[in-house]
Amino acid sequence: MRKLAVTLAIVIPVACLLGVLLYNLPPVQARLGWRVEALWADVKYAIKPPEKQVFVPAPTRTASATLIPLFSPTPTIALTTPEPATTPISTFTPTMVPTPLPEKAVLSGIAHMYQTWNNCGPANLAMALSFWGWKGNQSDTAAVLKPNNRDKNVMPYEMEAYVEEHTDLQAVVRTGGELDVVKAFLSSDFPVLVETGFEGANFDGWMGHYQVVSGYDDARQVFYVQDSYKGPNQAIAYEKFQRDWRAFNFTYLVIYPFERRQQMLDVLGLQAYDNFNNHYSAQKALEDTATLSGRDLYFAWFNRGSSLVALKDYANAAQAYDTAFANYAQIPEAERPWRMMWYQTSPYWAYYYTGRYQDVINLATQTLDAMSEPVLEETFYWRAQAQLALGQNEAAIQDLQQCLVAHEEFQPCVDGLKGLGLDP
Repeated sequence: MRKLAVTLAIVIPVACLLGVLLYNLPPVQARLGWRVEALWADVKYAIKPPEKQVFVPAPTRTASATLIPLFSPTPTIALTTPEPATTPISTFTPTMVPTPLPEKAVLSGIAHMYQTWNNCGPANLAMALSFWGWKGNQSDTAAVLKPNNRDKNVMPYEMEAYVEEHTDLQAVVRTGGELDVVKAFLSSDFPVLVETGFEGANFDGWMGHYQVVSGYDDARQVFYVQDSYKGPNQAIAYEKFQRDWRAFNFTYLVIYPFERRQQMLDVLGLQAYDNFNNHYSAQKALEDTATLSGRDLYFAWFNRGSSLVALKDYANAAQAYDTAFANYAQIPEAERPWRMMWYQTSPYWAYYYTGRYQDVINLATQTLDAMSEPVLEETFYWRAQAQLALGQNEAAIQDLQQCLVAHEEFQPCVDGLKGLGLDP
């Protein structure tokens, strides 16, 4: 019996270790990872339903708090904010000659890819790149965009950086998109990658999604999209497309070769200017707040806040977010987009730069609690920022370290720990 006990004491830990190593192999993760996560999510959400949680801002500035300048309060890579420039993205001057749009345009040459588990962003970027002859696949983009395959989100700025740094192509990200702008790009032979809201029968509730728009047909009043989840050549009615797109401030990304830069700028027109684009998006969101209701109204106020953050108008942005969250509480629970903060970080900017550090902490904590597994590096980063501002250094250190577990070598968190005299 003693020999058996000794054997078991050795075999069981070794077997557990081998099981963990085997489970974390990419092929195994692709087949089983999503099932395990879905099961754990079901258990966690049954105990604490995320749709019942409502963030209630406490708009009181922490006047007594002193920001400890241990590291830059602005990340070394932009988390959500474009460069606050008044110059265009190129030395080229966009022309303003309106061109009549054809009634239909459909692009070919986009290699459709069904996304692997939790790989929407990398899959859609790979599809958009394929139009320009890029030979990679979603594994190549994911290796850079999602070093942790459990990461719930890829930001548009991360996609833009991937194109600029890992291909011979260029990219531009804009907000406040219009249907005619998408059509203009398509009729000029530019696919458009959009960030949009998404709901389906096989998962619980609303979530963020990417799609590559490849065509449109005015007679049918539809866009054609390459959808990494639903399949190729999906037809989406203009009205539904616009409603879903609103959830992400009408954000779009266009990839182009340098020799077609002038043509791309001509389509953008004044939207080529960062400052104009941000003001335009802020005004568009404000106009939406006067006509919408329910969940759409929440999105409109949220978009208003995000555009004001891009303009560094943090005080008015914070007020817009306060209004958005107040409207969120009025949305029926079954319709609440409770995953919203998985994909957005601008509220942290607004509350942090108006001295509302506790709101940053509360919002970040609620966001992490609403996940089956807390793997949002940006959320850990911002909570650490606010904790440092309140002198909660030990808690901040833990969050910065957890940030690097979620995303190894995430530069803002690396710099944060170095600023505290710690080795990342």
